[in-house]
Amino acid sequence: MRFAAIADVHGNHLALEAVLADIAAQGITDIVNLGDCFSGPLTAGRTAETLRARNMLTVRGNHDRYLIEQSREAMHASDAAAFDQLTAEDLQWLRELPASAVYRDEIYLCHATPADDNTYWLESVTSEGHLFLKPLAEIESLAKGADFPLILCGHSHVPRSVRLTDGRLIVNPGSVGCPAYDDDLPHYHKVETGHPLASYCILEKGETGWLPTFRTVAYDHMAMSLLAKQNARPEWAGALATGWLP
Repeated sequence: MRFAAIADVHGNHLALEAVLADIAAQGITDIVNLGDCFSGPLTAGRTAETLRARNMLTVRGNHDRYLIEQSREAMHASDAAAFDQLTAEDLQWLRELPASAVYRDEIYLCHATPADDNTYWLESVTSEGHLFLKPLAEIESLAKGADFPLILCGHSHVPRSVRLTDGRLIVNPGSVGCPAYDDDLPHYHKVETGHPLASYCILEKGETGWLPTFRTVAYDHMAMSLLAKQNARPEWAGALATGWLP
């Protein structure tokens, strides 16, 4: 069994198209999407066209939820920019996405954690704003009820895999379209990959269980950086150009 997992496209259609092409070049046809599809000052409409046409199993991310739960006036800038590009059909597609799903009877999918779409599963943040790998006991406490050999999550944009003591494997494929960002919760912090490449993961089941292969893909990231700059979002422009926040 072999398939690809993507997450956190954030309205970057050029990164998405490059990743989909790379997946196809690996001979893979089955893809799952872990959410946060559109939010960002980029090309949400084009991204929606591409994702909806693929009909891949997709779970709803926290920013996907904001787009259908909040009024336009209450949205933060990235969500509002995406909202303005989405059609009524795109928003209905988001409403129909599940918060979690099970793929092929043995793979659990969620955006962040099973109980909360806005909490890092594999990382914690110090009060000084440092992101670090969460202690195993804390990771396992969040995995209660997700009794599947392979568990997939996104949200932090950090490609990572963690093996639990009972053998379950949790994998975050990283972000397709947003290599760096900052957030105020639970404390102000930055997440920076240090490169402008698009990230995803191939999952393959072998004799010893599931094996993740993390891949990065080059695309015209400077075109997206320029678009973010034109849309008055210098922090996005810097992140897309370098993988660091300015």
